[in-house]
Amino acid sequence: MKGPNDNAIRFPKFTKKSCSKRAFVSRTSQQPTLLCLMLSISLESSMFNIMALFEPLKKLTLDCICIHNLVAIFCLVYAILKISKLIVKRNECIQALQPFLGPPKHWFFGHIREFKQDGTDLFKIVEWAESYPLAMSMWFGPFVAFLNIHHPDYVKAILTSTEPKDDLSYSFLIPWIGDGLLVSKGQKWFRHRRLLTPGFHYDVLKPYIKLMSDSAKTMLDKWDSLSERDESFELFEHVSLMTLDTIMKCAFSSNTNCQVARGGEGEINSYIKAVYDLSNLVNIRFRIFPYHSDWLFNLSPHGYQFRKACKIAQSHTEQIIRNRKEALKDEEELHRIKAKKNIDFLDILLCARDENQQGLSDEAIRAEVDTFMFEGHDTTASGISWTLYSLACNPEHQQICRDEIISALEGRDFMEWEDLSKMPYTTMCIKESLRLYPPVPGISRKTTKPITFFDGRSVPGGCLIGTSIFAIHRNATVWENPNVFDPHRFLPENSAKRSPHAFVPFSAGPRNCIGQNFAMNEMKVVIAQTLRRYHLIEDPTKKPKMIPRLVLRSLNGIHLKIKPVHLEP
Repeated sequence: MKGPNDNAIRFPKFTKKSCSKRAFVSRTSQQPTLLCLMLSISLESSMFNIMALFEPLKKLTLDCICIHNLVAIFCLVYAILKISKLIVKRNECIQALQPFLGPPKHWFFGHIREFKQDGTDLFKIVEWAESYPLAMSMWFGPFVAFLNIHHPDYVKAILTSTEPKDDLSYSFLIPWIGDGLLVSKGQKWFRHRRLLTPGFHYDVLKPYIKLMSDSAKTMLDKWDSLSERDESFELFEHVSLMTLDTIMKCAFSSNTNCQVARGGEGEINSYIKAVYDLSNLVNIRFRIFPYHSDWLFNLSPHGYQFRKACKIAQSHTEQIIRNRKEALKDEEELHRIKAKKNIDFLDILLCARDENQQGLSDEAIRAEVDTFMFEGHDTTASGISWTLYSLACNPEHQQICRDEIISALEGRDFMEWEDLSKMPYTTMCIKESLRLYPPVPGISRKTTKPITFFDGRSVPGGCLIGTSIFAIHRNATVWENPNVFDPHRFLPENSAKRSPHAFVPFSAGPRNCIGQNFAMNEMKVVIAQTLRRYHLIEDPTKKPKMIPRLVLRSLNGIHLKIKPVHLEP
């Protein structure tokens, strides 16, 4: 039985010990909760701080994305505008050259791939000229087109004008030779031409003959050892060094002894090599149409090579100018230059004054020196080398020239001014060689106004006109048997029957070669003294392969054999 208090609520008994135990259990059970709470608060605080730190970065990233998008949009718009401009230019070229047919072309490369760079390129143009006897359109890539002319009557319309050189291919020369007489236009060209013309006056050229003769003799003395061998040697290198020696003496009164002095030979040869490299790189740049863009070319390996070669060539001409300016600081030297009867090309550049007593700027002087250094030695070297080769291939004409020269020199082994007019047959042979192997095989202009040709066809202003001197000189409608070496073409009675624009090795008209008399005189001197001392013999195993590199060169060099001439006492 339950007692009266059995259903009553019973409360636990709390002793001191039990209370202590419960308190401990309660505290220990609450610690993890507090720890988690504290960690949670700490993590939230850290995350907040981290997010605060990354907020600027997030903003920067968004800004970069925006900038990249803007740059991409700008590049896209620029590319569209550029392509649109090129398409408009292409359409303008097509419209301008519509009256002129041309050989079949690739839609993108044009006629570039037709030129193999194997010695046949110039003959390819002659072959096309037979199908298009007056003029033809030629494309170099998808956006550059030239009207190529190769008939005297067409050439006359261009060369008798003062139309400037084209602003494409000639612009590639400006970093090298500056805006000199070769590439300048308008009033600048007219002023420079007028200031420089006195440098090629009869009285200035006359004393140069002895200097040319001395340089030629130095080269021929070096050939004595070569004449003892029964093998050919490469000609162009020797002639190029000789013409450089000549131009240094005549134009800059600088006797470098570059043909014999071992100390300076490396530097001079480095200049000749630089000129060769520059000529080749300009040709490459013209043929690879993406290189028409300055920044693409400058970023390329070829652009680096071009700048390096420019530095070498220009350092040579800068040294020439620097040396002369140092001399001119001396008042006595300046008075001597102004007073002397025969002044050189550099004297004229430094002392020239126009009607306003204004001289040429330092930049203009350097441009003209660079231009004349290149044109005065490289083109002449080409003309002399190919003439010697022509005479080696035609021994019967070579002997006639030799007999004439020996008679004119009257026992002397050097040339004088009066002897130049005593060699008419030799002069005809030189001209015939210049016809077959023009030192500058092509030139080009850009029209500033519409031009109408004799057959009624016309081109608008802004058209590029290429004049193929090589094709004109081998045009079968102008020259009978054009590939045959025949000096009699230049007998006075035969020349009178032809257009004066059928033979243009030095161009023609107001923009003709200012130094053509200098070049012809040097060619006569060198050819005469060479034939007097040596028989020239062709090497049939090493036929030259002609290539245009600003001047006419050979892909495999020009090789000859030589034997001494034994004169009867």
